[in-house]
Amino acid sequence: MIKETNAVAFRQNLGEMLNQVQYRRDSILISKDGKPVAALVDARLFERIRRMQARFDALAARLASAYAEVPVDVGLAEIDAAVRAERRAGVREATPAYRNVTVRKAAKAVKSGRKAAITRTGRRARGKKA
Repeated sequence: MIKETNAVAFRQNLGEMLNQVQYRRDSILISKDGKPVAALVDARLFERIRRMQARFDALAARLASAYAEVPVDVGLAEIDAAVRAERRAGVREATPAYRNVTVRKAAKAVKSGRKAAITRTGRRARGKKA
């Protein structure tokens, strides 16, 4: 569980918060002037984060060397085209299911004699009897 605290409360309750992190595996987000500035996490989690960062850095270096000869504008255009294609594919896949849910919910609302507004998530807003 992630808890949030400000710097003053953290300083005053350091021992208790260390116990929460050590024994309960909680994480604590420390803010100063309302902005997050640091986090206190379990040592095992921190080690995992460091390993993941090292793997990410290695992967980023491999990608950078693989695309070293590609001009930046060409690479960005390729990325934009791939993102557009994926978004179009995602819309095509999601649309039929969304329509089916909408049609079923609307039909059910009409049968029950209620006015219904169907939201994008397929949930029916509460309506009054017709």
